[in-house]
Amino acid sequence: MNKYYIPLILSLLTLSGCSYFAKEEVQTDKTWTVERVYSEAKSALTLEDYATALKHYSQLEARFPFGEYAQQALLESAYAHYKSDAPDTALATIDRFMRVYPLNPNMDYAIYLRGLINFTRDIGLFEKYIPRDESQRDPGSARFALQDFTILVTRYPTSKYSEDATQRIVYLRNRLAQHEVNVAHYYMRRGAYVAAANRGKYVIENYPRTPAMPEALLMMAKAYKVLELNELSEDALRVLRLNYPGHPGVAAVSQTKIR
Repeated sequence: MNKYYIPLILSLLTLSGCSYFAKEEVQTDKTWTVERVYSEAKSALTLEDYATALKHYSQLEARFPFGEYAQQALLESAYAHYKSDAPDTALATIDRFMRVYPLNPNMDYAIYLRGLINFTRDIGLFEKYIPRDESQRDPGSARFALQDFTILVTRYPTSKYSEDATQRIVYLRNRLAQHEVNVAHYYMRRGAYVAAANRGKYVIENYPRTPAMPEALLMMAKAYKVLELNELSEDALRVLRLNYPGHPGVAAVSQTKIR
């Protein structure tokens, strides 16, 4: 036999052997009990092999669509998608879980997980490694996360996830309040004084006791003064003096020029 044929034959045998064993593995999977499939999925999830975990969870749902394991598989699939940086799929999965199994005893975790997904949904790849003022980011997902965490601590105040959710609520309220102030500054620069005042008012009404409060009050006072709504401007300054005595912004408003 020509010596150049030997490596080729060995390669073909190796490939056919891999193909044979791959087929055997799939056939073996079909003989697994629901407990075995779930165990394999859970092991892969623990090892952070999310692709393999999702494969097993999908098999479990297809073969055993009813019962406790199917419910847990759907819930853990949502987590695997979340960790795989697939937030849209993760949200669709968790929403399906909450819709199909509204009485599941792990509903507090489901709400918490949905909050986590929304909490990080608008963070891009580079933003994970490059610092950025989060109040400058689009607030859409942050508002959804705030809603999720608020629902959790309201419905399940004793849940083991409520403490973390409460801390995230504080952070999100601060972030969203500062975002509104940032937008108000933009409107002021553009001469849209009514819009700027309304943004400040929104912070006062919806995010009280946040660090952005004094800045929001100042924005209202400045915008109202430029609009020659002196009574409203003085009201904002009065609240500022009462809650933040000695704040340097009071003098700045007094120096604001009328158009």
